[in-house]
Amino acid sequence: MKRVGKSHRTIVMAALAGAFAAAAAVGQPAPQGAAQPSFRADGTVIIDGLDLPLSNLLSPEGAAYLRHLIVDKPFGAGPPLPDIKAERARQDKIMHVFLDPMVKRYAVKISEQRIGGVVTDVVEPADGIAPANRNRVLINLHGGGFVTGARTASLVESVPLAAVMKIKVISVDYRMGPEYQFPAASEDVAAVYREILKTNDPKRIGLYGCSAGGMLTAQSIAWFQTHNLPRPAAAGIFCASLGQLAAGDSAMLGMAVLGMPRPAPRPAAAQPVPAPPTYMGAVANDNPLAYPLTAPAVLAKFPPTLFISGTRSFEFSAALNSHNQLAKAGVESQFHGWDGMFHGFFYNSELPESREAYDFMAKFFDRHLAR
Repeated sequence: MKRVGKSHRTIVMAALAGAFAAAAAVGQPAPQGAAQPSFRADGTVIIDGLDLPLSNLLSPEGAAYLRHLIVDKPFGAGPPLPDIKAERARQDKIMHVFLDPMVKRYAVKISEQRIGGVVTDVVEPADGIAPANRNRVLINLHGGGFVTGARTASLVESVPLAAVMKIKVISVDYRMGPEYQFPAASEDVAAVYREILKTNDPKRIGLYGCSAGGMLTAQSIAWFQTHNLPRPAAAGIFCASLGQLAAGDSAMLGMAVLGMPRPAPRPAAAQPVPAPPTYMGAVANDNPLAYPLTAPAVLAKFPPTLFISGTRSFEFSAALNSHNQLAKAGVESQFHGWDGMFHGFFYNSELPESREAYDFMAKFFDRHLAR
């Protein structure tokens, strides 16, 4: 059986810091002997002597924010904190940078409910669910690298869609690493889904997530197939793919185009340093319950799927490839990418690009969920 390689673990670990902490390392000192990306005050990134200015396709707000990420490093610098509780607290503070203005823009009501034995946050529009959506529901699976994001990133992903589509969104507080390993999160999603199926037709249920939550969305659909659960009406794989995120051009370029330093080579150690436990652990990279992209028979049974990414996001190539493979398998698939945008860009609801993304999400689910 194949095992997950170091490159994939590196990309997944980059996502541990949450959707925006990818920008945190910008401007760190370059390792000696390595040609490193640098940047100018206007946000132009210089890679091996080539200038990459901010995209002229960005909105003024998007360009200003991307420059802010590259130049100002608003979320600090360095890798995730070694203490998981401290890292989760740090990430929660970062998520509130986006959540606090978001709940002012989008009026919602939030309640904690235990569904299928799993804690969830139920988000509904403050002025009520639209009549056409009374029998419809969306299930959100939050990002955070399978280690952070519960109750904060989950709301950042749920609040806009609940308000824009005027629909109930249930965000699942699934088990995460390092305390738990795969497939604990898939089991939790299935438990919630089974309970929702008691009162909701699967043709009226949508499932979506960003980053690790996008991966978990794909994993959950594969899990449903093997555990005789009906497929949901539609899926949203945002800032993620149906397989490994470390794939293609963007895996190599995604950090450099944000002005991030290339990792310094590590000296060979006399004894291998044991890796800390991660959620995915040593799961084989051809396991279809972890990476459905590896199993054409699983892909062929996917529901209509929407992919969203940005050209400066490390998962862009993997997401585009997943879209192509689904289409090849005969599954209805849509891919929308925003030039110059970065991993999890739509967490920032102040950007016009983010609000465009919310509209695409709402229209996609409205089209595919039965009334």
